[in-house]
Amino acid sequence: MQTQQTVNEGLKRAYLITITAADLAKKIDAEIKKIAPQVRMPGFRPGKVPANLVKKMHGEALHGQVVNDTIRESVDKLLRDEALRPAMQPQVGLNEDYEEGKDAVVSVSLEVLPAIEAPSIDGLKLEKLVVPVTEAEVDEALGNIASQNKSYKDAPKTKKAADGDQLIIDFVGKLDGVEFDGGKAEDAALVIGSGTFIPGFEDQLVGVKAGQEKTITVTFPAEYQAAHLAGKEATFDITVKAVKVETETTLDEDFAKSLGLDSLDKLKEIMKAQLEQQTAGLTRTQMKRALLDQLAAGHSFEVPGSMVEAEFAQIWAQLQQEAANDADPAAALKQIEDEKDEYRSIAERRVRLGLLLSEIGQANGVEVTGQEMNMLIQQAAMQYRAEDRERFVQYIQSEPMAAAQLRAPLYEDKVVDFLFDKADVTTREVTVEELQAAIEADETAEAAPAPKKAAAKKKAPAKKAEEAPAEEKPAAKKAPAKKAPAKKADDAAEKPAAKKAPAKKAAAKK
Repeated sequence: MQTQQTVNEGLKRAYLITITAADLAKKIDAEIKKIAPQVRMPGFRPGKVPANLVKKMHGEALHGQVVNDTIRESVDKLLRDEALRPAMQPQVGLNEDYEEGKDAVVSVSLEVLPAIEAPSIDGLKLEKLVVPVTEAEVDEALGNIASQNKSYKDAPKTKKAADGDQLIIDFVGKLDGVEFDGGKAEDAALVIGSGTFIPGFEDQLVGVKAGQEKTITVTFPAEYQAAHLAGKEATFDITVKAVKVETETTLDEDFAKSLGLDSLDKLKEIMKAQLEQQTAGLTRTQMKRALLDQLAAGHSFEVPGSMVEAEFAQIWAQLQQEAANDADPAAALKQIEDEKDEYRSIAERRVRLGLLLSEIGQANGVEVTGQEMNMLIQQAAMQYRAEDRERFVQYIQSEPMAAAQLRAPLYEDKVVDFLFDKADVTTREVTVEELQAAIEADETAEAAPAPKKAAAKKKAPAKKAEEAPAEEKPAAKKAPAKKAPAKKADDAAEKPAAKKAPAKKAAAKK
């Protein structure tokens, strides 16, 4: 193998690798010898097929395999020998006039990562804005829990069911007088006015008493999930077994124990922690922005254009998608077009910060463990169909660049946490509004995007930039005509958990 460097400009490198026809021929012959004992052909004993016949049968496929394998090995050797750190996957090409029996000339072009001196992490000073949780807020949260965990007691036998009362009923649903699957239940709890059953069901039970039997007629919604019932008229034979009225829920030890906790104090402790967690994400966003601003202010170096273009492409694609969904798509698209250069600068800053954080992490022994990486792979695999998950896992394990991309967000978070621990942090208590205002403020030329829960101010979106560097790949900010985006980089990957389906299921329920 012969190697010739053709480009060495800034971070750009290009090479020509010549693989001789003789080397390729030797490798093909070696492959033929390897597979010959496994080849079966009429007229020959197993493993005794002549090499020339094996080559005639499988030579073309073997040639393609050997050329591909040799090119990959040659590129890997080039990267090792030249100590190259590719910024992105190298572009590799085989000369167009290549054919079997000729030398293969392979072109390799790439950008390399810049040599960065590990930044000093001494002297970092950060202010942590925290929102204290008051007793009144805890009490309000407990009141909400109590309202969601209502209790009921039996009403007098003469009580007629009214809005808000709970009924315990048996019912049987029928289509044209014939009972249908899923339309039957016993001891079903129904709160009148809750809207948990199909339209018209609850309304017709107003005024019933315990022990009463009643037949009602309802029509299933046209979009009902069970296709055989959608839009159909049905009857339900109902037996009212009990009418119950709501009782006042007392926030006491018994209530806490009914939720599976040891005491009311434990319930309050949990509620306070949950309320604190609600603003913890905002606090982290504010601290991370301040940290990245300090790093960005002290470092300026050339970054690979390919990484910037990849980051910009991601930002631009999301901007276009969000602009297309805006109330005035034409105005939103024009706005982002007018600010295209500013978004490219944002992409460059993200890449630079990503490289800085990576260098800091490597210099200080920050790493993602094998166990953490396996968890990342399994979590990512769950986004695919069951039959595709194993193939995805194999792909990540065989493609270092893909694995690095999957690993990067977690690695960056660990580096940021490491820097938080090293920094001189002062804490200041603020209100939620003050914390949101601090995040949204345009105190620097490059500020972080506002978090989702913050009220977006009327600013040009280009003024709000990039809290997270390139590796984190946060959601790009929205560019509507009237308001700035309200997405938070740190929370970009978080999604609310889906609600659980109720344990009891009947066709009459929505």
